[in-house]
Amino acid sequence: MGEEVKVFGTWASPFSRRVELALRLKVYKKVPVLLHNGKPIAESLVILEYIEETWKNNPILPEDPYGKAMARFWAKFIDDKCSVGVKFVCVGLRYGKQSGAQRVSEKRRWKKLANA
Repeated sequence: MGEEVKVFGTWASPFSRRVELALRLKVYKKVPVLLHNGKPIAESLVILEYIEETWKNNPILPEDPYGKAMARFWAKFIDDKCSVGVKFVCVGLRYGKQSGAQRVSEKRRWKKLANA
C-alpha cells in the first residue's frame, strides 16, 4: 500500500476521534482533514464516507440496512448530544476569566445547547 494518507485535527474534537478510529480500522495513519494522495477531504462524516468507498475490503458500516441505520443513529446522537459536553469542557477553560454577568450568559447558552 504505497498511498500517502494524512489527517489534520485536534485531540479534543469528537469529529477527529471518529476519523481516527475509522483510520485505525482502515489504513495505517492517524487523524478532520484527510489528505489522500495529495487531495484534501474535510468534514468527519465526509471523510468516513470517503474511507468507506475507497477501501471497500474492510467496511466500517455493517452490510445489512438495519445495522447501517443503527450506526448512523448513534453517530448522529453523539454529534447532537455528546459533542456539546466536549465543547463545554474546551470552552470552559476561558470560563474562569469571565465576569459574573458573562458566566451567567455563558451558562444559559450551554444549557440551551444541551437541551436542543
